[in-house]
Amino acid sequence: MKRRFQQVDVFGAEAFTGNPLAVVLDGEGLSTQQMQNFARWTNLSETTFVLPPDSDDADYRVRIFTLARELPFAGHPTLGSCHAWLAAGGTPRQADRVVQECGAGLVPIRRDDKRLAFAAPPLLRSGPVDDVMQAQLATVLGIDREQFVDTQWVDNGPGWVAVMLADAASVLAIEPDFSQYTGDGSLDIGIVGPYPEGSECAIEVRAVFSDEHGAMREDPATGSLNASLAQWLIHSGNIAAPYIASQGTCLGRQARLRIDQDSDGTIWVGGASVTYISGEVDL
Repeated sequence: MKRRFQQVDVFGAEAFTGNPLAVVLDGEGLSTQQMQNFARWTNLSETTFVLPPDSDDADYRVRIFTLARELPFAGHPTLGSCHAWLAAGGTPRQADRVVQECGAGLVPIRRDDKRLAFAAPPLLRSGPVDDVMQAQLATVLGIDREQFVDTQWVDNGPGWVAVMLADAASVLAIEPDFSQYTGDGSLDIGIVGPYPEGSECAIEVRAVFSDEHGAMREDPATGSLNASLAQWLIHSGNIAAPYIASQGTCLGRQARLRIDQDSDGTIWVGGASVTYISGEVDL
């Protein structure tokens, strides 16, 4: 059966500099295994499948798959799926807001003339990182623990643990080695450091994680991580919104994520979404 398909670049400052996403717009009738098989075949960090909503409050439902597993929530798949749904003729109940249903619940998405932005979901795990994990992080990142300015659990679904370094240059200099990780399960690390005052971007962000085989991967633009980092950094007084985060520099990308905060404290993560491939896929 032929199904509508788009490949979208999310968060790129210029063409082909963000994080690509595969979106199947007619996901109804596909089994979980069929979705996982196709996601693995695309060889992209995530592939999504758009479905009719189960909730009366949602405009559509989405299932999000990595190469190895389904995620309850992820940032660039949220914006990319919303963009693809709108580009394919989707009509939201409210002109300036879309409500996405996913494994993590209902996610509001704000739209204006320039970008889409999602509301940061609540953290599933927060708080300090214990000494054992800090030692593991230092070993994997190849630096001394004394270089950590701060560490924090910032898990909103994928499992992020964050490490703050003194500056953006220190973040870019990191050469992670996940073969040194001796803990249980996967490891998802967000690394962040500030740029000098007056720079285009406030912070440099890197998202490095172990795949299903224990090998290291790096994501060029990560909405979920930037959402949880913003919740931590803003609430701790380390940064003030609005600001721009840079990501993907070490991969030759130029991702730019805009962080805003409403008066009620809601944090929004936004950026560009552009469809570069549109057609059909036979599933």
